[in-house]
Amino acid sequence: MKIKDKQCEFESLSRKKVYISAVESLLFVSGEPMKLKDISNIIECSTSYTKEVLEELSVEYSKEKRGIKLIHINGSYQLVTKPENSQFIQKILKTNVRQSLSQAALETLAIVAYKQPITRIDIDEIRGVKSESAVQKLIERQLIKECGRLDVIGRPILYGTTKEFLKQFDMETLNELPNIDNLIDENISLELEDDIKDIEIIEESSKK
Repeated sequence: MKIKDKQCEFESLSRKKVYISAVESLLFVSGEPMKLKDISNIIECSTSYTKEVLEELSVEYSKEKRGIKLIHINGSYQLVTKPENSQFIQKILKTNVRQSLSQAALETLAIVAYKQPITRIDIDEIRGVKSESAVQKLIERQLIKECGRLDVIGRPILYGTTKEFLKQFDMETLNELPNIDNLIDENISLELEDDIKDIEIIEESSKK
């Protein structure tokens, strides 16, 4: 092989490594599946070349003892964690849920968990304050959902917990919720499996 050819090959390999690094960063920052066309547009390469880059990146992950892998689903690519690490990941996910929710959201979540199906008006009465933003936050986090409407004038929305709620708090069914009578202390606090603590509610209103 001529020196010039070797130089071209080296430059080609170096160029591809740059794109592999760029694509890896894109997928990491995105956190969501990215279409091949979108990736190729961002790195300004052809779809065929971009596919080569993705394939090499996938090979790199499969060869090494890495905690993440590259998957290809319906024309899109995404970086995901490996299943064997799920037990460790769940710990931080549960911690993040607890830390990222406001006190109002935690109170609302506890009320929905124990009183579901329940309307927002009833939640407001129990808490003594408006809960609209807290309810919306919990819906966005997929911890509660709309589960019907109350058959009264105005047909207010009923809310209940989701499968994600059970997953985040290590429960298979709602029957695993701690007995509410054992959770009321002098500050009228509720505790959800040691994951939600010091959630203050008004005892008298909660028994309506």
